[in-house]
Amino acid sequence: MLRMPFSSKVVAGAPASFETPLLAVALSRGPLPASLKPLDQAVGGALERLLASGDFTGKRDDVAVLYPAGKTQRLVLIGLGKPEEVNRAALRRGAGSAAKRARTLGVARGAFFLPPEVRGTISPRDAGQVIAEGLAQGAWNYVELKQPAEDKKPPLEHFDILAPTEQAEVEAGHAIGEAIAAGHVFARGLQVLPPNVCTPTYLGERALELASRYGFAVTVMDRAAIEREGMGALLAVAQGSAQEPRFIVLDYQGAPGAPVVLVGKGVTFDTGGISIKPAANMEEMKFDMSGAAAVLGTFEMLGRLKPKVHVVGLVPSAENMPSGTAFRPGDVVKSLSGKHIEIVNTDAEGRLLLCDALAYAKRYQPACALDIATLTGAIVVALGHSATGVMGTDDALIQEVRAAGDRAGERAWQLPLWDDYRELNKSDIGDVKNSGGRIAGSISAGWFLREFVDGFPWAHLDIAGTAYTERDSPDSAKGPTGAGVRLFSEFVLGRAK
Repeated sequence: MLRMPFSSKVVAGAPASFETPLLAVALSRGPLPASLKPLDQAVGGALERLLASGDFTGKRDDVAVLYPAGKTQRLVLIGLGKPEEVNRAALRRGAGSAAKRARTLGVARGAFFLPPEVRGTISPRDAGQVIAEGLAQGAWNYVELKQPAEDKKPPLEHFDILAPTEQAEVEAGHAIGEAIAAGHVFARGLQVLPPNVCTPTYLGERALELASRYGFAVTVMDRAAIEREGMGALLAVAQGSAQEPRFIVLDYQGAPGAPVVLVGKGVTFDTGGISIKPAANMEEMKFDMSGAAAVLGTFEMLGRLKPKVHVVGLVPSAENMPSGTAFRPGDVVKSLSGKHIEIVNTDAEGRLLLCDALAYAKRYQPACALDIATLTGAIVVALGHSATGVMGTDDALIQEVRAAGDRAGERAWQLPLWDDYRELNKSDIGDVKNSGGRIAGSISAGWFLREFVDGFPWAHLDIAGTAYTERDSPDSAKGPTGAGVRLFSEFVLGRAK
């Protein structure tokens, strides 16, 4: 279920002479680029006529499908927008749109061409990377649990990326993009699974497979081991479920020195516990392990690229269920750090997993730690579905995270962690309570986590609004987005440099 059936490759072919069932060409607004004149001649001037008609203008998400005679059976034009709008994100989106259109047309193989005049300031290396990422994103479609349709179309299997010039640079970028895309697909493949399949035990098994495939050091702790460690916050969340919790540690030692620690929330289903959620849309709470998926997907990338950087991944995982053994509002639990946490809302459970993981991270004396979680509905109110919230203890680290997000097409926006907000989590009976209420909900959650960060730079990413989507887009299917994989990949690859 987690394999990557789609592939792409850079080839030296020219668009006018390349034989393919489908050729996708990315265009910006404006006249036909000179590099496409031979292709236009090969299709009898159809491109010039189409542009003159105004039926295709090259605006973002504009798509036209032609059926010329000759070596190309289908010619798909993809709009990228105005020339000044053509950046990495626009090109990634365009490649995704091309692959998604090929998939919906039932084409097994295709080719993609970006005219050099359209590329603008994007380097050939960057173009190779983001095209590979976008193609894999658009090709992704989860149908494994459906009965085959009578008119079933073949899956999209492969795209060639045409590079008549600068092939070596495009290939170098493609190698990076293909590895990041594999991690992205890995994460989406975990996210989409139903919660009766993707349990904490299942996540542990996938981590063990990753470690075996790429030679990572790995530890998967069961309940008894978690108890020996003293992770009382994680155990409190897990105690209402028949599913065993897991605490996963992956260690990629690509270079000596202090590691970058990545922490991913792994709540495989979140009912809210005793503070139970409304029934409407509760099925979407299978996505509450999206932070864990992002960390595991990043390790898929690390295993493929093997960059010179030390990265540790921590995934605390549990299921949050109401039962006779579930933790309650009013309970006080002892965390790994030794701090006592007053429980005032059992639906504020993800931060309980993360606080024990952040305390565990201290033993590595990390260069920095980044945690990622579908943590608060408040972040959706604040930022919608267009950006991830980020906050932390180190402004330089936060700017590094945001720069990685910009390169990845996963934008992040900083929220403040001023001391004023710390009072929201003040407890009358313990060291801290696990929820500060509705006001500044994302920030008070961030402040809760900050209470358990000791001695290292830290940033927290809240992906509750970006981890999944309820609607299709031109470049991707609805459902899991793999949020965090590309951002983490850009971050750790930047550290490797």
